[in-house]
Amino acid sequence: MNSELNSIQMFGIKTPIIRAGDDVVQILEAALKEACVEPLEGDIFVLAESAVATSENRVVELEQIKPGERAVALGEEYELDPREMELVIRECDEIFGGVPGAALTITKGILAPNAGIDASNAPEGHVVLLPEDPRKSAENIRKRLEERYSCRLGVIVGDSRTQPLRLGCTGLALGVSGFVSVEDARGAFDIFGKPLHITHKAVADNLVSAAELLMGEGGEMVPCVLIRGAPAKLIDESPEMPKISMEGCMYFGNVIKARGRKEESQKQGQNPESK
Repeated sequence: MNSELNSIQMFGIKTPIIRAGDDVVQILEAALKEACVEPLEGDIFVLAESAVATSENRVVELEQIKPGERAVALGEEYELDPREMELVIRECDEIFGGVPGAALTITKGILAPNAGIDASNAPEGHVVLLPEDPRKSAENIRKRLEERYSCRLGVIVGDSRTQPLRLGCTGLALGVSGFVSVEDARGAFDIFGKPLHITHKAVADNLVSAAELLMGEGGEMVPCVLIRGAPAKLIDESPEMPKISMEGCMYFGNVIKARGRKEESQKQGQNPESK
């Protein structure tokens, strides 16, 4: 029996409230010193996207937003403030549908309710948009932290998302720098020696999910988690997060096919429910 013990450590880093224009790296340095945590080679920082976006002045006062006709109509349909709906329209790539309280969108190539716009952890009457370029944000923060602590590090700008048909939130990496975010496991073997054909390991997403346990979703004031000992492959790059097309997605691909069949049936004057 292999007695080797695999483990990782996680340190939740508490900070003061991060406000628009704050230097997030300086705040992290002070918080790490206060917590008596010194980053080491290979450590990975998971940062909440709302904290990063706030520091980058991505905070919007709703009072300054004038909704258009489409935003008013969709806001009524999805029970959203029409001013927030206007921002959703501006920020997203596509609105795919919705439920009361949330418009389902594709934003920056990923599935995101309300275009990732966050009303929680924002000042009263304001919302926080996603960082303009999460990958660039992660890269800038990583380079400054590596210079400060003289070691190779990884940085993730992460967010939380719900999963289809599941209650509760898990983690999602929006931008990554310093390590391989998705590892190709094809060609490896399972415990019975059978080769893997389609498996990819979502390293960054899984690390964000782990960090979410310490970050929380409310007033914990832990916008950063330092992860030590993660089995991640360090690189001196900031890789794009790999994505697949909606047609190639197991979930969306079938939704699109069903939508197409329904539209075709309607054109032919048939009842799609009868099939």
